[in-house]
Amino acid sequence: MIRILYLIKKEFIQTFRDRRMVGLIFIAPVFQLVIFGFAVTMDVEHIYLAVWDRDRSQQSRELVRSFVNSGYFEYKRTIDGQRDIEAFFLEDRGDAVLVIPPGFSKDLARVRTASLQVIIDGTNSNYATIVSGYVDGIVTTFVQKSLKSMVNLMRAQVPEAAGAVSLPILNPEIRVWYNPNLESSVFMVPGVICLLLMVITALLTSLAVIREREIGTIEHIIVTPIKPYQFILGKIAPFAIIGFIDVFLIILVGTYLFEVPVRGSVPLLLVASALFLFTTLGLGLFFSTISHTQQQAMFVTFMFLMPAVLLSGFFYPISNMPTIFQWLTYANPLRYFLVIIRGIFLKGNGIDVLMDQFVALAVFGVVIFGLSSLRFQKRLG
Repeated sequence: MIRILYLIKKEFIQTFRDRRMVGLIFIAPVFQLVIFGFAVTMDVEHIYLAVWDRDRSQQSRELVRSFVNSGYFEYKRTIDGQRDIEAFFLEDRGDAVLVIPPGFSKDLARVRTASLQVIIDGTNSNYATIVSGYVDGIVTTFVQKSLKSMVNLMRAQVPEAAGAVSLPILNPEIRVWYNPNLESSVFMVPGVICLLLMVITALLTSLAVIREREIGTIEHIIVTPIKPYQFILGKIAPFAIIGFIDVFLIILVGTYLFEVPVRGSVPLLLVASALFLFTTLGLGLFFSTISHTQQQAMFVTFMFLMPAVLLSGFFYPISNMPTIFQWLTYANPLRYFLVIIRGIFLKGNGIDVLMDQFVALAVFGVVIFGLSSLRFQKRLG
C-alpha cells in the first residue's frame, strides 16, 4: 500500500507540475457546464414573424396579437404580396410568415372551418418542428377564446336561448412533471456530468501512461519491485479522485447557477459515478495500450467519445433512432449512466427504480476495467 501511495503522490506532482493542467482539470469542466447550460439550448425564442393580413378585421388583428403576446414571436414587418415572403426569408432572415386569408373573421363568426397559413423556414428541421408546435398551441387557444366570447355574446343578446346555445369548447389543462418550465438547462446539466467524467478520466489516464512511455520512465518503474497491479492503481487513483472532485464542482454549479436541484440521493449518485469511473479508467488504460503517442491517444479517445455520446440519448431520445442503432446503445455504458444521473437529479429515483442500470453499469465496469488491466499488465511484462 505504501508503494501505491508513493505512486499516487508522484502522479499528482507530475500532473500539476504543468500549471495548464489545473485549468484543464478544474476550470474547463465548469466552463463547459456553463456553455452547455446557457448556449446549447433547445428552447426557441425570438422567432421573427411577418404578417400578410388579407382579412384586415378585428379578429385577424387579435390573432396577430396572440402570436406577439405569446413571448415566442417577434413582429418584424407586414407583407403585401407573395413575392415579399421569399424576400423576408432571404433578406430579413425571417423565421415564419403568418398568412390570414380573406373571410377569416366571417368563417369564425359562422362557426365554420376558418383557414390560415403559417410558412416556416425549414432549413433547421428541429427548429421548424418546435415553431410548428408553438403555432398549434397559439391557434388552438385563440379559437377557443373566440368561440367562448361568441357564445357569451349570443347568450347576452338572446337570454331566452341561453340553454340552446352550447358550442363545444375544449380547454385542455397541460402539466409537465420534473421540468415544468421545459428549460433546456435542466435537461443538459445532469448529462454534462457523464460527458466530463468520460472525457477527463479516460483521456488523462491514457495520456499519463503514454507520457511515462514517451519520456522513458516506464522502463525505470518496471525494474523496481513495484508490481503491475500496484502501478495500475497508482496511475488511476489520482484521476479517480479528480473525477469525484469534478462531480462535486458540477453539482454545486448546477444547483446554484442553473437551479437544478438534486431530488434524489447524493450518496447514490456518487456510487453510480464510482461504477462509471471503472469503465472510463479501464478505457483509458486500453487506449494507452493501442497508442504510441499522446496525440494518438487523444485521437482514439475522441473517436470513441463521439459515437458514445450520440448513442447515449444525451441529445436525442433513443426511441427515435433506427432499430439497429437502438440495439447498439445497449453496448454503450454512457447510456446507463445517463439514465441514472437524470433519474436521480430530476425524478428523485432510488435504487429500486434504477437497479437494472446499476447492474449493467457494474458489469461493464468490471469487464472493461478487468480486460484492460490484463492487457496492460501483459504489455508491462
